Amino acid sequence: MEVVPAQYQAGKGTKVKAKKRFIAGASCPQCSQQDTLRWWIDNNIELVECVDCDYTEQRKPQSVEKNQHSEQEMIGIFKPE
Repeated sequence: MEVVPAQYQAGKGTKVKAKKRFIAGASCPQCSQQDTLRWWIDNNIELVECVDCDYTEQRKPQSVEKNQHSEQEMIGIFKPE
């Protein structure tokens, strides 16, 4: 039996879109509007964006931030399946 990773639908190799969630009560640091920030994870990177002013922020996983290579530019994280 073949085990299919959760991010793929029916083993066809098509990625499932990340579920974006609004952050209740949060204010955008750029335009100060409340309840306009949405959050999701894409390729193990947290993304936040404002739907009003297009402000965006990326957060790497804590394990990468504390790594000795944290000052180098991150291309991606390899996760063998």
